Amino acid sequence: MSAQVIDGRAAALAMRGALAERHRAFHDRMGRAARLDVVLVGDDPASRIYVAAKAKAAALVGMETRLHSLQADSGQEKLTRLVQALSADILVDGILVQLPLPAGYDRDRTLAALAPEKDVDGLTLHNQGRLVLGLPGLRPCTPLGIVALARSALSDGSLSGAHCAVLGRSILVGRPTAALLLAEDCTVTQLHSRSRDSASLTRKADIVVAAIGRAGAIGPEFIKPGAIVIDVGINRTPEGILCGDLDFAAVRGVAGAISPVPGGVGPMTIACLLENTLAAAEGRVAEPPAC
Repeated sequence: MSAQVIDGRAAALAMRGALAERHRAFHDRMGRAARLDVVLVGDDPASRIYVAAKAKAAALVGMETRLHSLQADSGQEKLTRLVQALSADILVDGILVQLPLPAGYDRDRTLAALAPEKDVDGLTLHNQGRLVLGLPGLRPCTPLGIVALARSALSDGSLSGAHCAVLGRSILVGRPTAALLLAEDCTVTQLHSRSRDSASLTRKADIVVAAIGRAGAIGPEFIKPGAIVIDVGINRTPEGILCGDLDFAAVRGVAGAISPVPGGVGPMTIACLLENTLAAAEGRVAEPPAC
């Protein structure tokens, strides 16, 4: 057996095409483009690459992006004031604070300053709470991309009833992914660094999501034959080669479908960010005026 490779780039391209059409309708109605403001603190090379990729994808859809760069030593107060100002600006539809922040900054305090209706990364307490409660809101982009890729690997596109194992419990990926899968009527097993005999649990799953951040840590012994496997890991080997959490070649020999790194979840994360930005713009302008 050699698993189908799930093409995240093709899925993201199709999603951007649909978003471009929707955005044209928004532009015609409002007389302006939807606007995404990105806040970048420090000069981390990887963060700059991610920000540039997001801006390029937004431009392809017709959206406007504005980058707000702060020096690494600017301080928490300056960052908080910037996020508050963007939240209050009626011309800003979506705000993304590029994570991780440099040492000395408080992620939670920064996100608390962000207006929930502009939180296009879905990370504020407000939006995370609405996700857990099953209420409408902006969802985290990477988990949205994970669910979309898993759905694309199924002939009927339905995840209902599937047993899903999520390896990882981070606030950014693992926990919101589990919540989204529950919303799809999946049975979810969440595993983490203290789980016992994780492989015996994941081998029962129809869908496995690997989000632990260790290169090549997940081998074929974790996978049920024919399972869908989504690799969220972004790691580099000692030789500098980008790779995921899976032993890709070995797992491909067992799985039914597998997402690669790069070219899997990454492109879909950006596409889902654009979806959230347009949804935020559409939702905000549709609200009745304050009395």
